[in-house]
Order: sequence, then C-alpha cells, then structure tokens
Amino acid sequence: MPLPVEIPMSLLTHAVEAPYYATSGAAGADLMAAVAEDAPLSLEPGAIAAVPTGVSLALPPGWEAQVRPRSGLARRHGVTVLNAPGTIDWDFRGEIEVLLINHGPAVWTVERGMRIAQLIVCPVRQAQWVLVESLDETARGVQGFGSTGADSDPPRVAEK
Repeated sequence: MPLPVEIPMSLLTHAVEAPYYATSGAAGADLMAAVAEDAPLSLEPGAIAAVPTGVSLALPPGWEAQVRPRSGLARRHGVTVLNAPGTIDWDFRGEIEVLLINHGPAVWTVERGMRIAQLIVCPVRQAQWVLVESLDETARGVQGFGSTGADSDPPRVAEK
C-alpha cells in the first residue's frame, strides 16, 4: 500500500472535527456538518444548501480533493452532493463547503456533526492541448450519448 500523502489542514473555530476514515479500507474521509448546534439547517424537497465543514486544506500541487456523496444519505433520504464530485483545487485555501440537494420527498435536517459527504484525495495531471486538423477514426466515431448500447449492436448471449 502506498504511503499516505501529507495534507496540511486547518480546523476553523466552528469545525466539529477533522475528516476521518471510518474504516481502514475507506477511500473517502467523512466530512461533518459544521452548522451551529442551535441552528440546524432544514432542506425542503428540491432545496439546495452550501453546508460548512469548518475544514480548510493546503493540497500540494498536482493533487485535488473530491467531495462525493455518502451512499447512505442518498439511499435513505434522497440527499446527495449536487455537483458530485465537487473539486477542491490544490490552490484553494478556503473552507470546504458541501453543496447538498434534497431529492427526497420529505424535509431533511442537517445537524451539527452529521456526516454529510466524503472527501477523496487524488493526483491530477493537466493536459497539454494540441490543436490538430482532424482526429483519428474509431469504431464508435462521433456517436454520442447511449451509442455504446445502441440497437444496432448484436445481442449478447450468455455462455453456459
């Protein structure tokens, strides 16, 4: 297993605690809602809110953090990260906020310390764009959305 990358982190005065990995095999560290104890945030169905976490990072160049939904919130309540995955660029030093949306049928309340998202740290590379006259041909060509499962494909038969 590769060594973890060290990420300097600041906890703001309203933070609950640092992100943490719930298990040794977890890819994402849980982010907690840093709303005030006496001011939970209610999300009506269809509502969107930027929920503070009280966490700021100093990612090294060539790294990003992705804010991703928690599957349990999505399954049980229909609550997810609207811009999933939300990207935290290496040069951003502000507070991480989680943009949540309630797709569920009922009001859902964000309370202080509630695990609202997970944070994944990943290496990234920027592309060097090269302008060309034309692109090479492929079997798929310019076929767009849904084209890899198009009706023109022969049906697949499971082997016995």
